Amino acid sequence: MNNPEQEPVSDAATSGARFRGYSTEATYSGAVSFLRRPYSRSLDAIDLTVTGVPFDCATSNRPGTRFGPRAIREASILQGYDAPYGWDVNPITDLDISDHGDFGFDYGRLGEFPAALTRYMARIIDSGVTVLTFGGDHYITYPILKAHSAAFGRLSLLQFDAHSDTWPDSDPERVDHGTMFYHAVREGLIDPEHSVQVGIRTSNPDTLGVNILDARQVHGEGPVRTARRIREILGDRPVYLSFDIDALDPAYAPGTGTPVWGGLTSAQAATILRDLAGINLVGMDVVEVSPPYDTTGATAVAGAHVATDLICLWASGPRTSGDGADS
Repeated sequence: MNNPEQEPVSDAATSGARFRGYSTEATYSGAVSFLRRPYSRSLDAIDLTVTGVPFDCATSNRPGTRFGPRAIREASILQGYDAPYGWDVNPITDLDISDHGDFGFDYGRLGEFPAALTRYMARIIDSGVTVLTFGGDHYITYPILKAHSAAFGRLSLLQFDAHSDTWPDSDPERVDHGTMFYHAVREGLIDPEHSVQVGIRTSNPDTLGVNILDARQVHGEGPVRTARRIREILGDRPVYLSFDIDALDPAYAPGTGTPVWGGLTSAQAATILRDLAGINLVGMDVVEVSPPYDTTGATAVAGAHVATDLICLWASGPRTSGDGADS
């Protein structure tokens, strides 16, 4: 325990008492929330909130990512005891962070899902609160990007992934986790010249102008040089970061719908994220964690660590608000 004299909180996830500070309760006890932050639908006096989107109806292979948000929360509990390793910022003690719960939708009316998710995200963003989202399959990033682009303008996309997800698609109404960034580029939501995809190891003849640092390049140049190159591409532009857990090699994250060998190691991912401290991050997600395909829970652990580092990454930057002003 970091503060043994502090009275233990019974079920911090539901007490609503403290939005910052270390957890003092047993990890095997109480309701599951991300980093033991209190559940709250109120956005008053909150710096950042996390939310889940348990949607996997756009997957092209193995479903199961609807269980991702719950698994990431459960895996994160142990991290609530200590300061995030390797960072000069400590969101646990310095920020008011809540768990907003999951986005609710009618699984029988899938055509209504994208617009409803965009409205849900817009409400959070318009309140001045930054949001970190847990998927769900990767399609969810598309309606989320629409809300962020409306608030921050054309975005730079920083995508960690085995797949580019820019395969051509003539129908923007299709719900597909492999074509949504094709539409995002075509619609001007993201700026391909100042966007970068990291860890790619599947073929796509048309990159739409997005910069690609594929897995082999990361292995060859190392994570430090990779992070330096990413910073050069992004500059000080507003960035949306999407981390598909299949960016990691299946040895580190087997629980995902479309695993591809030859991916990043967890150590490489951690170094890259920490060396990106200071970028202008405005929104972020962790997607494609599929617990049914990982009996060890390692994939959810990886997702929880990525999520914590994304919060640190956001806290290390200028924290730009939706009107373009720095907070």
